Amino acid sequence: MAGLGALSKFSDALPRQGKKMPVLFIGHGSPMNGIEDNEFSQYWKKLGQEIPTPAAVLCISAHWLTRGTHITAMDTPKTIHDFGGFPQELFAVQYPAPGSPAIAQETAQLIQSTDVGLDHDWGLDHGCWTVVRHMYPDADVPVLQLSIDYNRPPAYHYKLAGELNALRSKGVLIMGSGNMVHNLRRIDWQNMNTPNFGFDWAQEINEVFKDKIRHKLHNDLIDYRSLGTAAQLAIPTPDHYYPLLYTLGLQDNKDDVEIFNDKYVGGSLTMTSLRISA
Repeated sequence: MAGLGALSKFSDALPRQGKKMPVLFIGHGSPMNGIEDNEFSQYWKKLGQEIPTPAAVLCISAHWLTRGTHITAMDTPKTIHDFGGFPQELFAVQYPAPGSPAIAQETAQLIQSTDVGLDHDWGLDHGCWTVVRHMYPDADVPVLQLSIDYNRPPAYHYKLAGELNALRSKGVLIMGSGNMVHNLRRIDWQNMNTPNFGFDWAQEINEVFKDKIRHKLHNDLIDYRSLGTAAQLAIPTPDHYYPLLYTLGLQDNKDDVEIFNDKYVGGSLTMTSLRISA
């Protein structure tokens, strides 16, 4: 019960009690977005100003793939620079947000479909900190990560997300971080700086994804392999897609969906993002 008591104390401090926190899916794109002032990072900053200050951020990042499900449970998660070939300025970034062992324990208790390991080794990878540092630049909001069990099918992740729903009423901001369209092997590097450049197949499936999201056709999105060749090109591996399913799995019937940062990068990547809120 110690974990529940600590979580209640966090929730009591929220400026708007009783109202569910929104849920986010963030197309995080290049790690450079973590230090650049661009249209994507500017919107992340705007979100941090608009959303009531959360008790904590719980991030499901495309970059923490595990066997089994784990949650960071340390007091001070490290900043992980899980990339290569970028400027030293990016590697020098530290995002010293606190963790919360109490919230980690309570989250693990909420999940009944599987045992959740309390992790003390991971930290905050770039799918998380490159976004959150723009939202909460003072690093004064606890941040935790929930791993993706990469051995499980899409429906498993969608269902597990629903078990986290109680956290929304306790002031926790849950955020999936990946990219709906993410095929790095087909990136057109010559057009990386061409604004909103997307291949025909990327544009086709991005419109399909958005239509199904707006109409809450989640089963179609879970069974994404049935959406044709464009979907297969968009999702050669599901690591960056699974965070979307966590976000959708937390949507209530009365929640509205706002689509933002709906842009293409390098032909085969989308920054398309969602804000789901009551």
